[in-house]
Amino acid sequence: MITLTPLRAFNVPIQAPCITPDEFANKSVAEVTKLPVTEGNRHVTLGDLFKIEQNASESSSITINGECSKVKRVGQGMTSGEIIINGNIGMHTGEKMAGGKIVVNGNTGGWTGSEMKKGIIEIHGDAGDYTASPYRGNDLGMKGGLITVEGNVGTDVGCYLQGGIIKVKGNAGRFLGFHMSEGAIYVEKDCDVRAGALMTAGKIVIGGKLEILPSFTIDSIKAKVKVDAETTVQGPFYVFLGDLSEKGKGKIFASKTNNPEFKFYEKYL
Repeated sequence: MITLTPLRAFNVPIQAPCITPDEFANKSVAEVTKLPVTEGNRHVTLGDLFKIEQNASESSSITINGECSKVKRVGQGMTSGEIIINGNIGMHTGEKMAGGKIVVNGNTGGWTGSEMKKGIIEIHGDAGDYTASPYRGNDLGMKGGLITVEGNVGTDVGCYLQGGIIKVKGNAGRFLGFHMSEGAIYVEKDCDVRAGALMTAGKIVIGGKLEILPSFTIDSIKAKVKVDAETTVQGPFYVFLGDLSEKGKGKIFASKTNNPEFKFYEKYL
């Protein structure tokens, strides 16, 4: 196991896609120290920025201790192993991840898990905008894996979702699940406007308050909903189908208890 500790406070963005178990595999501390990163417009090495230590454990894990919200692309493309981050971490964490596990004991920046295919990302704080979403102008969303967030998430989360599961214990911003075509998103608390806009399939489950777009239609009332093999949420839930503007067959499950204003939809059942 290798431990990274910042040598100083970081004031400009750092691009560090080399921080993955795949890249560190079979390398000595001396070799890891020489891995290239950029700090602003300067080309430096990992050892210029972090104290790097290795213990006797043979596990393919990396621990990062300290404030690293300026450090981007940690875990990019990783296929196995584990990264534990004890502090905040920057944008693009776990981007294009294809296996392994990332645990963040802090907050993450934008585009966490973008284009993720497999693996697990656990965030024990808040997640930024565009979590599990592609870059602007791209439609390659998350295809698989699991992202869990203990806190809140920002805007445009799960856009173009093509598979996988996102679970949020807090609140979610606007445009949750925009243009999603598969997979599931579960938000335990409230969701801002335009959830599920242009979705064609998949499911969104909201345990708190939300607004339903007029391009969705009421379908039924369910006593509970299964998010995935591990999570079944007790309702009751109003079930809405859409987005009909896209001839979509997606489902939004809205808490009946926390959205009493939806009662008027019942006359259409």
